[in-house]
Amino acid sequence: MKIVSFKICPFVQRVTVLLERKGVPYDVEYIDLGNKPRWFLEASPHGQVPILLTDNGEVLFESDAIVEYVDEVVGQPVFSRDPVKKARERAWSYLASKHYLVQCSALRSGDRAALAERSHNLDTALAKIQTQLGDAPFIGSGGMGMVDIAWTTLLHRMEIVERLSGHDFLADFPRVKAWRDAVMATGIPDASVAEDFEDRFSAFYLADTTYLGQLVLEKNGLSCVDECGSAAQDMGCCA
Repeated sequence: MKIVSFKICPFVQRVTVLLERKGVPYDVEYIDLGNKPRWFLEASPHGQVPILLTDNGEVLFESDAIVEYVDEVVGQPVFSRDPVKKARERAWSYLASKHYLVQCSALRSGDRAALAERSHNLDTALAKIQTQLGDAPFIGSGGMGMVDIAWTTLLHRMEIVERLSGHDFLADFPRVKAWRDAVMATGIPDASVAEDFEDRFSAFYLADTTYLGQLVLEKNGLSCVDECGSAAQDMGCCA
């Protein structure tokens, strides 16, 4: 099977995390969303990624639908077979996926105030999912389950941001941070993205036009952020 993607799409990563979790071989074809090829527009009703090209030539779209298809037809199911448990897994997974673009917006914030404002709904979601975390490393009982998989894209990006900029989205959520560390330790997040994912992610979300990008520069001794938390125009505020 083949996934059609662009390299920093969180919805695509949800699918590839599931494929990695199942140990399923797959191909990925990356496209330029600024110059979508005709064959892609003909295959994707909404002109969005991901789409999945199955081995028998079928084309599937929408990440939720693709995830359910992959889980049903390939390997052992990750979703619970119990209808009530499966419904709950879907609900907690949806809480993650509906915040993918919320996180993207927060990451592009130009100053500290915008970051705080745009992170508010994400913080609310983190507080909710933290109530589902106990002593086990994952929410899934037999390793990474569907809820863990859905949240991986958010957790992966938070890990990159904290490591490169020092900004900790999870400072108030210690159980979520421990969960993130357990997810990252599996190696699945890194395996689920392109080799140059972190570079491309950083070029877009941690550019020096963003508040987080300025924190990266400051951390590396190249620039700083002014007292208002916006990008400093000169080096005068650096001691």
